[in-house]
This record gives sequence, structure tokens and C-alpha cells, in this order.
Amino acid sequence: MPTRIYTSEALVSGQQISLDEQAFQHLVRVLRMTDGDCLVLFNGDGRALEGTLCEVGKKQASVLLGNCIAEDAPTPVALHLGQVISKGDRMDFTIQKATELGVTSITPLWSERCDVRLKGERMDKKLEHWRKVAISACEQSGRNRIPEILEPMAMTDWAPTVDTDQRLILHPHNQQPLDTSAQPGSVTLLVGPEGGFSEIEVEQAQRSGFTGLLLGPRILRTETAALAALSVLQYLWGDFRA
Repeated sequence: MPTRIYTSEALVSGQQISLDEQAFQHLVRVLRMTDGDCLVLFNGDGRALEGTLCEVGKKQASVLLGNCIAEDAPTPVALHLGQVISKGDRMDFTIQKATELGVTSITPLWSERCDVRLKGERMDKKLEHWRKVAISACEQSGRNRIPEILEPMAMTDWAPTVDTDQRLILHPHNQQPLDTSAQPGSVTLLVGPEGGFSEIEVEQAQRSGFTGLLLGPRILRTETAALAALSVLQYLWGDFRA
């Protein structure tokens, strides 16, 4: 299977585009690709075009764009993940796997028991890093639409702004069986930190229309909970097929 590469350039069949430094390093320096080698490019608009590497030099290379070979179908349900920021590489893992599972957008959140505090330039760098994680996951998984990684917010400020057909919080309060609900066009899933949500935060979420969702009898880690719930939602209402 040809290597898949993201580009921010417009993709028009028959045109030639230059690779950015990161793509050049990966294709030419790491994979040792050269003139005439085939690859696939996407820019997040849902399409993927075949390409041929050309004009490979010491510091730059170009790609001649061919035909559109794939286009992502519209998603049956738009999935938005509100994820309280977790420590270490757990947030990277959640964003990577949520992207593979087809999430539409992700909002990193702060909460009362969140141990991560980033501001200013450090937050900007972390946000850019998370967006690159999502792009890499799209390259690997064959997905041609990149989920939007939104600006971080406090959970209590974010919850009242959510406007989707279904709003779910991973907390054993006011639980409702999902398989009896009508097919929604959009779902927001709210997942807390390692220490869980405070009672005040749960009450705030409930006032904002969030319903409790409990995934079985076991207590799941924050990164496991998000991915398990997204898988269930994709199976019930999305594009998973048993």
C-alpha cells in the first residue's frame, strides 16, 4: 500500500506541489523514496489523491498529483469528545485512538481534579502537538478527514455551550440505555480525569443536558473509558459493522 502523507496544499489532479520539510524528511530521508515512487496525499477535505514523487533534491521534492482514489463518506453520526486533559502521554494516546475510531472533534478540558495546568506558549505548543497526533493517526488509519482539535476550556464553561442531539457523561448518574434512543445526528461524550468528576461538576453537566453513561461493572481508566464509549457509539449509530 502506498505511503499516505498529509499536506496543507490544495489538491488538484494534474498539478504539482512541493512537500513541506516534515514530509520531505519522512519520505526521502527515512523511507528513501525517490523520483517515480508512488504515494497518496490528503489535506483533510475528505479526498485522497494518488501522487508521484518527482524533482527529488537534497532538501526538497515535489509531487505530481494524479486521480482522486478515495473520498470519505459522510459520517452517520458526528461524535464530539470532551476529554479532560490527562497526564503524560495518555492524552496523546486518547487523541490518536479517538481519531482512528472516527471522532469528529475533540475539546481538551480542565476540571477540578485535573492535574495538568498549561498556559500561554506551553499550551499553544501542546495544542499544535495534539493536532499533529491527529494528522498522523489519519495518515496511518486511512482516514481523509482530520478531527478538529479545539481550544482547551474549563469543563464548567464548556458544558453549557454544547449543542448536540445527545450529550453523555461517563459517570453513574441518571443513566439511560442507549439502545432505546432514536438515531441522533450528533453526540457529545464527556470524559473526566483520573480522579473523576466532582459532584458539583456532575450537577453542572446534568443541568446542561448530559445523561450518565456507565460502561459495565468495571472502573475504566480515563483513556480506556473514552475509547470504549466511542466504540459503542460507533457500533450503535455510526459506521462500525459487526
